Amino acid sequence: MVMGVVAGAAVLALILLVGIFKLMWRVAEPNEALIISGSAHRTEGLEEGMGFRIVTGRGTLVLPGVQAVRKLSLDLNETELQVDCVTHQGIPLKVRGVVIFKVGDDLVSIANAARRFLDQQKLMAERVHNVFAGHLRSIVGGLTVEDMIRDREKLTGQTRAACGTEMEKLGLIVDSLQIHEIEDPTGYIQNLAAPHAAAVQRDARIAQAEANRLATEAEQQSFARMAEATRDSEILQAGYQAERDKAGAKARQAGPLADAAARQEVVVQETRVAELEAHRREQQLQADVRKPADAAAYEKRTLAEAERDARISAAQATAKETELAAVAEATRVKTAAGAEAEATRTRGEATAAATRATGEAEAAAARARGLATAEAARAGGLAEAEAIKARAGALAENQEAVIAQQLAEKWPEIVQAGASAFGSVDNMVLLNGADGMADTFAKALTMGGTGLGLARQLLSSMNKNGNGATGTGAAGPDAVPSPRPERIAVEEDES
Repeated sequence: MVMGVVAGAAVLALILLVGIFKLMWRVAEPNEALIISGSAHRTEGLEEGMGFRIVTGRGTLVLPGVQAVRKLSLDLNETELQVDCVTHQGIPLKVRGVVIFKVGDDLVSIANAARRFLDQQKLMAERVHNVFAGHLRSIVGGLTVEDMIRDREKLTGQTRAACGTEMEKLGLIVDSLQIHEIEDPTGYIQNLAAPHAAAVQRDARIAQAEANRLATEAEQQSFARMAEATRDSEILQAGYQAERDKAGAKARQAGPLADAAARQEVVVQETRVAELEAHRREQQLQADVRKPADAAAYEKRTLAEAERDARISAAQATAKETELAAVAEATRVKTAAGAEAEATRTRGEATAAATRATGEAEAAAARARGLATAEAARAGGLAEAEAIKARAGALAENQEAVIAQQLAEKWPEIVQAGASAFGSVDNMVLLNGADGMADTFAKALTMGGTGLGLARQLLSSMNKNGNGATGTGAAGPDAVPSPRPERIAVEEDES
């Protein structure tokens, strides 16, 4: 009983151990890598403290609940390339190809791929497509259409070399890169092939014409040989018939009949010979002149048609190139015109702003000058009003003093007006010498004194009427500017 219990316990323990072992043991398939995280590990070729362990092609123990195990596929992957590119010549193309890639077999590549794609392995093809599409556009932009057509291996090699560093960082390697097709929506490649196709077609038509000529010559020779054989057969048959007729005539007739038959035979034979000779010459002319002439004419006509087709193809290719060049030139001119229009608009706006600022400054200056002028006029008017008021008060208080001051201020003018009577006199003869001179000046001064008295009377009457201030203001001493004193030269003529 005890032994049975012990045996049962041992079996249960063994089963439990086997179950725990199976639960902890993980095996990596040949086409996958196990990424074990949860404890620090050191792997040869990788930096320290990577934080996960890589297992490929073997089994390993994993602690459930402590370590996590995930699988990274090492299978081949494929992504289709369908990239719209523009060549160095500015011609749009569609490049179609395929990239076959996988995660690298070394631990560094597996580690790089695990960090980037462990939870996004389905997006791996899309990422690779983006990398190759970008580099393919860049490389095609530096090549011409002729280079891509004649040396696809160069395009493939440059693309693989350009993507190598980025693929290595992603932990991926490219097993194969193939450019399947280069599509040309503009027809540039077809136009490139058109001259060669026209040349091949021309050579084919020339060869066909030559073959037709040789066949015609062979046929004519065959027909001539057939006619010759027919002629020989007819001649032989005629000879046999003549012999038979001759024998019959000889047998039936004799004498003159035999002679007539002989002469008849001669005539017939000569006629037959002439007909055969004419027929032979006709056949000879057919074979020697007419048939070669027909063949030569056919050959010339065929060559002319081939050259015409070649010229038409070349003209069409030239027209297409001219059209593309015209479109490119129109695009360039349009871009330049847009830039010039934008620059002109900017310069116009700057000029308008400067003109507006200048106008505002001039308006402000004019307004300031107007205010200053108005202020000066106002100040002058106030000063003149004050002066008139002061003269009116002085005239009211001391009329004699004001009149004397005004006369003194106007005295040069009075003297000038008195001397104007002598202005038209060229020569003045004074009698009595110095006495005459004194008498003349006394009369002039008397006229001035008389004017002084009249002025005093006038001012007195105006003051009595109450208009002294107004009159003084209307015709004051300031109304007429004082002229400079002038000396009167009097020529004394001593008698």
